[in-house]
Amino acid sequence: MEQPHVIVLFGATGDLARRKLLPGLLRLFEAGLLIDARIVGTSLEDVDTEHFVKFARDACEEFGQGELTETRWAPFARMLSYVPVSAGTGALGEAVSMAEAELAAEVDVVAKDIGRLHYLSVPPKAALGVLRQLDEAALVDRARIIMEKPFGTDLASAKLLNDRVHRVFAEDQVFRIDHFLGKEAAQNILAFRFANGLFEPIWNRNFIDHVQIDVPEVLGLEGRTRFYESTGAYRDMVVTHLMQVLAFMAMEPPTSLAPGPISDEKLKVFRSMRPIEPANVVRGQYSGYRGKEEVADDSDTETFIALKAEIDNWRWAGVPFFLRTGKKLAEGARIISIAFKEPPLTMFPPGSNAGTQGPDHLTFDLADQSKMSLSFYGKRPGPGMKLEKLSMQFATHETGSSGSVLEAYERLIYDAMRGDHTLFTTAEGVETLWAKSAPLLENPPPVRSYAPGSWGPNAIHQLIAPHAWRLPFERSWRGSGTSTR
Repeated sequence: MEQPHVIVLFGATGDLARRKLLPGLLRLFEAGLLIDARIVGTSLEDVDTEHFVKFARDACEEFGQGELTETRWAPFARMLSYVPVSAGTGALGEAVSMAEAELAAEVDVVAKDIGRLHYLSVPPKAALGVLRQLDEAALVDRARIIMEKPFGTDLASAKLLNDRVHRVFAEDQVFRIDHFLGKEAAQNILAFRFANGLFEPIWNRNFIDHVQIDVPEVLGLEGRTRFYESTGAYRDMVVTHLMQVLAFMAMEPPTSLAPGPISDEKLKVFRSMRPIEPANVVRGQYSGYRGKEEVADDSDTETFIALKAEIDNWRWAGVPFFLRTGKKLAEGARIISIAFKEPPLTMFPPGSNAGTQGPDHLTFDLADQSKMSLSFYGKRPGPGMKLEKLSMQFATHETGSSGSVLEAYERLIYDAMRGDHTLFTTAEGVETLWAKSAPLLENPPPVRSYAPGSWGPNAIHQLIAPHAWRLPFERSWRGSGTSTR
């Protein structure tokens, strides 16, 4: 660690803390990346530190890695304390001061040298209340905050939210989290593009035909129906996740891999995007959604969205980017698929299979065990000129360093403590995306019904024509069936 830290976890007994944050903090501690630290939990649950420590242990046993023995748990448990929201802002400030005093004595520093990281694992409507708490408790100085999506629901609300945030915290103190960008595979896009002379020269409109960013989900809206009714798939997933991945895929080479230059290049991508036109969007709603509690009988909320985005700059003019995500679809996946332009194939005789299995593709799988694949045509052994689709593949879990992979939330918490904004979203970036979304939000096309377990409304095929969606894959990843992707 670059400096000791006190982490204040708001919503400390919530679902995100249970599934991701507490197990992630334990993993960082055991990896030696969270040694000189204290963790102060706070939430609406009126319990004491003893109950919170038990809650944290249960969470780490259920969602962490490996058997959680007392020997493993005890050093981490000593870092934990808890203060309920009902105790007031004064009690929270006192708990943080106490944690800082203990930590200062332990590592032989003064309290002003201890950083503060506030993680707002709370519903969006509660975030402004937490900001007021932090201000009243005098916990703004030398602090950084991590905020969860959504960052507004349109341009006006995003500007209002950013204004309220900036009244308390400076922009360089704010970390708007997007766990998609915390994944190894998303970061590998930067390495793959900019460290290899083989690919950077062809990463443009002259060689790439189209791009797909596809994030289908099999889950429904368990416990999130009320939230989803006020957001929908576009606000929940596209602006906050898929567009951020698109920026990594499409941005120009930054002057360095420092946070500032990368944020600048991502913002240039957003500024270059054409406004999202309703004619280029398919909205869907799975059958049975309107029968849920808290859902109006005539609800127009989309649980599925597919769209075509266009980047009007020198590198990408004329290359469509197709984005798709939704609930209760046929399978869960997180892929980026880059289709290369096909060469003239007239030299190959009829029946050679040249071009029959689609263009060459470079595929990034953003799953926790990230994978990459490059597909191409090759000659089938034997007489005659018969071609077949082959692939070269790479999987993180097959490497000797796979044990060093940090889960997305772990990586992002660590980066925020270090003040590294590389994988986080800026206020200006968020507002630019909402501005580009205005035509769609003001005049959304009607939702189309689709069956749970399908791939969405049939209109998605007209949207992407003359191309085709890569999912569902025709061939399995190597090691889990047939040999090509």
